[in-house]
Amino acid sequence: MKASKIEHKGENRIKVEFPYNQEIASLLGQIPDARWSQTMKAWHIPYSKMAFTKLTKLFPEIEYPKKVTDVKAYEPVIKTAVPVINRQNKPNKNVSVEVAGRRILLKLPKNALDTHFITSFRHSRWDGKQFCWIVPNYPENLDLIKDYFNDRIRELIVHEDFEVKTSSDSVRRIKTNELLLIKTNNGRLKLIFAFNKPLSYIIKEMPFNYWDTKNKWWTIPYSEKFLHDIKNTAKSQSFNILYEEEPKCEEKTRRMSPFDVPDYRRCPEEYLRKLVELRYTKNTIRSYTTLFEEFINYYHNFDIEQINEKMIIAFLQYLVMDRKISPSYQNQSINAIKFYYERVLGGKRKIYTHLVERPRREKTLPVVLNETEMTNTIRQVKNIKHKAIIMLTYSSGLRLSELLNLKIKDIDSKRMQVFVRQAKGRKDRYTLLSKKVLPVLRQYFEEYKPKEWLFEGAKGKQYSESSVQTIVKEAYQRAGIKKKVSTHTLRHCFATHLLENGTDLRYIQVLMGHASSKTTEIYTHVTTKGFDQIKNPLDNLDLE
Repeated sequence: MKASKIEHKGENRIKVEFPYNQEIASLLGQIPDARWSQTMKAWHIPYSKMAFTKLTKLFPEIEYPKKVTDVKAYEPVIKTAVPVINRQNKPNKNVSVEVAGRRILLKLPKNALDTHFITSFRHSRWDGKQFCWIVPNYPENLDLIKDYFNDRIRELIVHEDFEVKTSSDSVRRIKTNELLLIKTNNGRLKLIFAFNKPLSYIIKEMPFNYWDTKNKWWTIPYSEKFLHDIKNTAKSQSFNILYEEEPKCEEKTRRMSPFDVPDYRRCPEEYLRKLVELRYTKNTIRSYTTLFEEFINYYHNFDIEQINEKMIIAFLQYLVMDRKISPSYQNQSINAIKFYYERVLGGKRKIYTHLVERPRREKTLPVVLNETEMTNTIRQVKNIKHKAIIMLTYSSGLRLSELLNLKIKDIDSKRMQVFVRQAKGRKDRYTLLSKKVLPVLRQYFEEYKPKEWLFEGAKGKQYSESSVQTIVKEAYQRAGIKKKVSTHTLRHCFATHLLENGTDLRYIQVLMGHASSKTTEIYTHVTTKGFDQIKNPLDNLDLE
């Protein structure tokens, strides 16, 4: 930490240089007229004996040249707009300090020096509704405030609990030594507690963590491992742990069908043609047309051209509040609507993005089965066709659409590979063909004799998604699986079990068809295997 004399905007100042440290910055804020220079990227204080004495008292180890100490001939120019407070002669007890959970509330008369001190705290802000300053209750912040205002403090109130709005219609009071954990319906874990550095640190180390600045709580993806780590850390910090599960959503309005609306309107022909022209996938075309039909039939008494931006926003609010849709469904609805106005109509009517607000999608960790659960699931299937479907999906890490689009010629038994053509993102790839699934496929082929598609339904048509989903769901039920699983869970199990068996992430990325390695890396947070085999580096040191 160094101090040096400078001239800043025609005024002599003392420049203070140090590596960024919030605590040092807060202490510097106690020196009257201390300022931060964006140009110099450094703090500077008045070139006066009073400021210099305060600086050396706060930081005895600071380095400075001799010329900095020569401040007798110069006294700071006190601007009339900034009042000088004589705290020793006339103490005025006009400051109220209230500590409530994560916040410190300060009420005091307006004063330029005090304002400068308060704003030196990171994330401090003025609350116009409560007419007070709010400072985060970080470690040492309260001590710094007490030292600065000292005998000016009229009252100091420290609440043993604080109020938090846990949902739209529920307000709770949480004690400062309590940690409230709420498992939400969307697969995340909500954490509400008074500030605690070790607990905050472990949360920040977890993937997809999110700090809700409005509600003042953390959320992370739910997993048994994360919940265990959080509880252990909380116990070490003497927290009383409260665990709850969010109640199931109340009844929601179902999606309207052609029978609910008189003269139900189908998706315009030009909309379908544009989707095909731009080479959208079958799944995307089906989703967009269904979503757009829901939108235009919501306003079935209006021509499409009469629907304006306010009506679009009202429809999206209906989806969220009445239909209680997911953020993903909401985003798809926005895309389907924008596609018509911006792509089909060629930009003649543009939907302004600042009017149509995108929801933030909360990320969750995939649910996976362990190898024992996977074995039990496969053993419960007796039908050879059903067994082939489940075993191939799991052993090759296939998406449901990829499985249904497989043709007989895509199975390469010589190279033991499965060719996946035009998968997500219109990309081809090869994946693994298991030695154990090959004889099952051959037996299925001899019994069912498919013609073109590997798995065919009635009259040689492509097998349906609902049929596969029913097969997998029944297999899970017979195996006694209680987890929230689906057909896509088989793909997650493939990647996780490969990782647990020592396969490199790069190979897993290729087999899964992921465009980014970050997508594949999520499986490192799912697996719990292998940590017992890692030797701590400290154990290698000869300390005796």
